[in-house]
Parts: sequence; C-alpha cells; structure tokens
Amino acid sequence: MEEIKCPKCGAVFQIDETNYERIASQVRDKEFYKALDEREQIFKNTTKNEVEKTALTKDNDYKDIISKKDLEISNLKAEIDRIKTEKAIELRNAVEQKDKEINNLNTRIGTFDLEKDLAITKAMEAKDKVISEKELELQKVRSEVDNERLQFKNKEQSMNDNFKTLLDAKDQEIAFYKDFKAKQSTKMIGESLERFCEDEFNKLRATGFQNAYFEKDNEVSGSGSKGDYIFREMVGDIELTSIMFEMKNEADQTATKHRNEDFFKELDKDRNEKGCEYAVLVTMLEPESKLYNTGIVDVSHRYEKMYVIRPQFFIPLITLIRNASKKSLEYKNELTLVKSQNIDITNFERDMNEFKEKFQTNFFRASERFAKAIEEIDKSIDHLQKIKEHLMKSDYNLRLANDKAQDLTIKKLVKNNPTMAQKFAELKDKEE
Repeated sequence: MEEIKCPKCGAVFQIDETNYERIASQVRDKEFYKALDEREQIFKNTTKNEVEKTALTKDNDYKDIISKKDLEISNLKAEIDRIKTEKAIELRNAVEQKDKEINNLNTRIGTFDLEKDLAITKAMEAKDKVISEKELELQKVRSEVDNERLQFKNKEQSMNDNFKTLLDAKDQEIAFYKDFKAKQSTKMIGESLERFCEDEFNKLRATGFQNAYFEKDNEVSGSGSKGDYIFREMVGDIELTSIMFEMKNEADQTATKHRNEDFFKELDKDRNEKGCEYAVLVTMLEPESKLYNTGIVDVSHRYEKMYVIRPQFFIPLITLIRNASKKSLEYKNELTLVKSQNIDITNFERDMNEFKEKFQTNFFRASERFAKAIEEIDKSIDHLQKIKEHLMKSDYNLRLANDKAQDLTIKKLVKNNPTMAQKFAELKDKEE
C-alpha cells in the first residue's frame, strides 16, 4: 500500500498500487503540460528575440522554424489529447471492473446466506431424525434389559424362597434329632439310629423293595469286625447291587468326640470282606459340619464307592444306587447284545463320550455368549448415551455457526480491505 498526503488538509491516505500508479500518471501528465507550457513560452521569447535580431537577414529561415515549431506543438498537443483519452478510458474500465466485482460479491453473499440457511435446516432435520431413531433404539434395549432383570429377579426370589423352605425344614429336623438324642442314653443313641433306618426301610419294603435283602450283619469276619446292616437286591440270578451300612451316633455330652473319617477304613474293610459293592456311613457325628450337612457326600476319592449321609438321606441314597445299578444293568445287557451283533463297543463308547464332550462344550459356549450378550447390551447403552452427548454438542456448534453467520456484515467483510471500503463509501456517497 502507498501513502499520499493531501497538500491542503495534511491528511494521509493509503491506496493500492494500481490506483497509486494511476494518480502518479495523472500527476506526471500535469507536470508534463506545465513543463511544456514553460518550454513553449521560453521558446517563443527566444524565437521572438532571434526574429527581431535577424528580421531582415533571416526572414525566410524564421518562417521555416516557426512552421516546424508549430508542427511540433500540434503533434505534442495531439499526443497529449491521445494520452488523456487513454487515461480516461482506463479509469472508466477500472471503475466498471470494480463495480462488477462489488456486484459479484453481493451476489455471493446472498448465495452464502441461502446455502447457510439450507445447511442449518438440513442439519437440524438430520439431527432430530438421528436423535429420534437412537432414542427408540435405546428404549428398546432398555426394555429388553428391564425384562431380563425382572426375570432374573423373579428366579432369584423363587430360589431364595425354596432355599428358605428347605433350610427351615432342615432346622426343624436338626432340632428334632437333638431333642431326640438328649432324651436317650449312650447305648440307646446308637441303637435308635439303627432302628430308625430299619423302620424307614420296612415302611417301603412291601411296595418298593420286594426282592431286596436288608438285615443286620451278624456274621463276624476273620478280622473280628462286622458292619451294621447289609442291603442286597437280586434280579433273577444276577445281583443288582449290594451295600454295607454303618450307623454312627453319639450324645452331645460325650467327652471324646468322634469324626466321620475315623470309621472309613473299617467300613471299607467290612465291605470288602462281605463282598458288597458300595459302603455307606449313616452318621449323626459332626452335627455342625457344613460338608456333611449339605446332603450325600461322596468320599470315593479315598475309598471306592463310599458315601456319607445323614439319616434323612437313607432311603433316597438306596433308591439312587439301585436305579443307577438298574441303568448300569441295562447298559450291560445292551452292550452284551451289541457284542453279540459284532458291533464295535470301543466306537460306541467313543461316540458317546464325544457327544458328552460336545454337549458340554456347547453348554459352556451358550453360557459364555449369554454373559457376553448381557455385556454387549450394557456397552450399547453406554454407546448410545455417548452418541446422544455428541449430538447435543453438534447442536451447540450449529447454534454458534448460525450466530456467527447472522452477525456477518459487509462492514466486517471489508474491514481489512481499504480499497473495497473506499469503493463502498463512494457508492454510498453517490446514493446520497
């Protein structure tokens, strides 16, 4: 930008290089005219003196010189007129070009306003649509989660109710046995448990155990020991199953307390000497033990096919063992039939084990996928919440953009462009 100082008021103006060049050209033309006039005057004076001195001797030469000078002056004036005309045309063209640029700028500003309003409208419509869809999806997910939670809560309540019922019944039974034991002598305590088991079996002997043998073990083995009761059941000539029972009980006031495992070794020896398949310890010992109070306890890791039970599981355990033996007998018969038909037993067992393994694998996978599904639902809820937050922030930014667009004026657009500011000021002056 170039600066020009007004010789009258002293004000300094800044103009671009193009306008500065035009003004400088005008100033040069003015100086040129001034110098030309001065030279013309000097020339006239000089010529006049020469003419006066040589009027008589050089009249013809003077006329020639005057003619030449007049021709030169005419040529100079023609050149000056031509230059003035060109400068005027250039100035008019420049003004017209600036007017076109101003009109184009006004047109672009109007187009920008229209595009801005259209973009804001579309953005708001898209935002509302996305928010509506996400809210519907979020409602659906929340509804599914609420249903799952309600079902889980109902199952949990049902399990708690069942557990409480079983616990109350167990507490009543324990209280009954404690009271029963407190009223008996040491000898009667042991005999009462045997009598209880025998009575429980006899109640079902006629209906459920017609082919079963259940009597006290009165035969002392070679080692000098014997069990309490022996259970055997036959199917034709084949022994279905056999159980050696040992019943142990003691008073709460007994000084020396026995433990259930103190009788495992002896019971296993009696079972083997009497040729029984299973060994069962029916016990009232260790009444506070959480292990033995849970139900049927399998101690086969120490002694093969040995179980420890409380008296209330006496009949259920016999039933379980007998049913398992019946199923085993069925399998044995089936296997015998299969062998007789020349079917490969190894392949059968392998297929059965493979089926069991695949079933177990599918079960675990289903459980894992169920857990993952619940986890993914929770993640989806968090993700939708984040999307909602982003949309709210987008709405805020759109409002800021709208405010800035509304605040946009021509004055701000030409703030850093003095040339455009001057043109607009000239247009404003013309309109006034």
